Amino acid sequence: MMFFRLSLKALAITVAAVAVAGAVLLAARPQPIESAVLGAAWECTQTAFILTSCAPRRQQVIPAVETSRKEALLPTKG
Repeated sequence: MMFFRLSLKALAITVAAVAVAGAVLLAARPQPIESAVLGAAWECTQTAFILTSCAPRRQQVIPAVETSRKEALLPTKG
């Protein structure tokens, strides 16, 4: 069996590359921000401190009446 021994220089470069990649991923993650100009009806995110995008907030749909499938399939008498 062959074992490859990493030199200290190669190990240091690998650790630094992983740290830089982690920092880039953390900075590029979209962050929610408040927009006083658009108001509460809009949701804005900022990516990597440069790109800002806004979209209307989604409103949750609440059903008027909840019925189970069994109740919905029963025939009505009348």
